[in-house]
Amino acid sequence: MKLLEPLQFGSRVLPNRVVMAPLVRARSDANRAPTELVDIYYAQRATAGLIVTEGCHISPQSTTRANAAAHHTDVQNQAWTRVAAAVHAAGGTIFQQLYHVGRKALLSTLPAGELPVAPSAIEAIGGILTAGQLEPFPVPRALETHEIPAIVDDFRAAVRRAGQAGFDGVEILAANGFLIDQFLRDETNKRTDAYGGSVENRARFLLQVVDAAIDELGAARVGVRISPHFRSDRIGDSDPVRTFSYVAKELDRRGIAYLHMLEGTTHDDEPFVPLYLRLARKPSSASTGPGPVPGDPFLAPILRRLFKGTLILNGGYTRESAEQVITQGLADAVAFGRLYISNPDLPERFRQNAPLTEADPSTYYSGGPRGYIDYPTLNEQRGAAVVA
Repeated sequence: MKLLEPLQFGSRVLPNRVVMAPLVRARSDANRAPTELVDIYYAQRATAGLIVTEGCHISPQSTTRANAAAHHTDVQNQAWTRVAAAVHAAGGTIFQQLYHVGRKALLSTLPAGELPVAPSAIEAIGGILTAGQLEPFPVPRALETHEIPAIVDDFRAAVRRAGQAGFDGVEILAANGFLIDQFLRDETNKRTDAYGGSVENRARFLLQVVDAAIDELGAARVGVRISPHFRSDRIGDSDPVRTFSYVAKELDRRGIAYLHMLEGTTHDDEPFVPLYLRLARKPSSASTGPGPVPGDPFLAPILRRLFKGTLILNGGYTRESAEQVITQGLADAVAFGRLYISNPDLPERFRQNAPLTEADPSTYYSGGPRGYIDYPTLNEQRGAAVVA
């Protein structure tokens, strides 16, 4: 099957097109440095064509739940060096995802007296469970124009650290309602300076971060993740086709390694809707230019025409639907999230069309090894069955 065929990826060849999506699992220590459990966790999943780590905070001003990961100190760098080495020893390829949460930071985890920052003083809906209670996202303060270059420098420093730690590359998180996404969308960006208003201005922050990453590692070691349809925390855009078409064209011009798109849409209690349920065909050959294909509400077919690098899709895929979009040419690879929590050998299970293990949601952020490194491979399951 094409999902398991090799993929040319810059100067390297990935063994398959099964990508491990970024998954926050809260197994870092009090310093937000990954524990040795994290080494084991990622090494267990090294048969993925590509691993993208959980999102890592780039500064103390970007913090969420306790024990979430970061990469802005020497202690964190030493620990991430260990993780990257473990994955490489197991034969894997691993990129580190880097991000700033912006308005979704928590007062309880920020330095005393500080507020979350955002392009505009508009709070997000929702919050994060802390000590068994929901801590709501507070109203952020709008960044002053002169403060923005310092955050770009924080990204640059984190990218440099990722390179020093031995990661094969970095993924810049411009998705999921976090700071870069907040700048991109006109529902959360009401600025009137060089970072607001036109799509060119709203994309300026993302592109400055990407340019800094390219300066540090080279374009072939930089990816970007976007989520044009994500709107569950009161984030949106009046013209997502125009906004993300511009982003795709600018990223293509820079020659980055890949564009990673989270599909579907979530809003209030709506279920997540992956592309393959709405679009079971190639983009219409009669359609030209950056405009939407008639009847297609999703952006993946549009961005596919604008971005010539590797396109990775993510969002509720199964073995069969992932094979479908790759066969149809809608994507080069597909990222899997929840399936990788409980199936460390996912490519092999796909190869054999073997049963998949269900994950235990109660252990997603619970800490410790249970529900993290104790899910067996297919061979281990079969060996245990023989012994029994």
